[in-house]
Amino acid sequence: MITRRLVLAGAAALAFTASASAEDWKAKYPELTFAVVPAENASGVTERWAPFVSYLSKELGVKVTLRIANDYAAVIEGQRAGNIHIASYGSASFARARLTGVKTDAFANDVNADGSTGYYSVFFVKASSAYKKVDDLKGKNLGLVDPNSTSGNNVPRFELDKMGIADADSYFGKVVFTGSHENAILALSQGTVDVAANQWTSDDDSTLAQMLTKNMLKNADGSAMKKDDFRIIHKSAPIINGPYAYNSDLPEDAKAAIAKAFFDAPAKDKSAFDRLSDGQKKGFHPATTKDWDGTIDLIKFVDALRKKKAS
Repeated sequence: MITRRLVLAGAAALAFTASASAEDWKAKYPELTFAVVPAENASGVTERWAPFVSYLSKELGVKVTLRIANDYAAVIEGQRAGNIHIASYGSASFARARLTGVKTDAFANDVNADGSTGYYSVFFVKASSAYKKVDDLKGKNLGLVDPNSTSGNNVPRFELDKMGIADADSYFGKVVFTGSHENAILALSQGTVDVAANQWTSDDDSTLAQMLTKNMLKNADGSAMKKDDFRIIHKSAPIINGPYAYNSDLPEDAKAAIAKAFFDAPAKDKSAFDRLSDGQKKGFHPATTKDWDGTIDLIKFVDALRKKKAS
């Protein structure tokens, strides 16, 4: 006969087991490292992410340390070695990690202000230039971001190939990797490159918009540059927003706690969440690793282009 006492005892036992399980993963992982790919300069990354990382530490009950990676490959290799437990990836760098055997699982990506979960790769030029289309830029200098950047290298090369430009390095006078989305925009604003590949979600949600908000871009006379000083001459098809991913080997309880903390963030710490995107994102969307299978096909395509050029 099942009595109320037995039911209560069973419930208490389950609660104790759940609590003990949570304590088990925290004992094994008293500190988690959260790495971010370098979309902007190091101080900018710290200012943007530090409040959110503090929120994660509070929610998870373990220390979460922010790691600002030198480049996209550093995040991939850090997760491969198990030194990075949570990572903010671009779509292409996550695909590269998977293609090279990194044990990483996507659990979320950003929701834009309009409810969508994608963005675009664009080619920016200065509005004062004569360039209106990519055909106008033959022999000119192209600024890319990083070999593992989605919007700053892989999609641009895919888009150029669709235009009949299979070898960007031969078409342009010079192709340079600037190291970050901000650096690519800076190179364009300073005249080091004539066109820059970058990420763009809307006029108010892009690296360019963030830099203009921070008054980082100046004209030759020292005056602040404005949105109208730049022009988009090409925009790609939509790209799925990059994932947040944790190590596959983390305990399931730890994974569940991390995902929950992310999904709860807009309500529990709105200021920290809004800081991530200057208030341009709506929340986090549940995601699975398979959502980026299409990006793997893109990476394979770009790799094939590279091999064809080398042969």
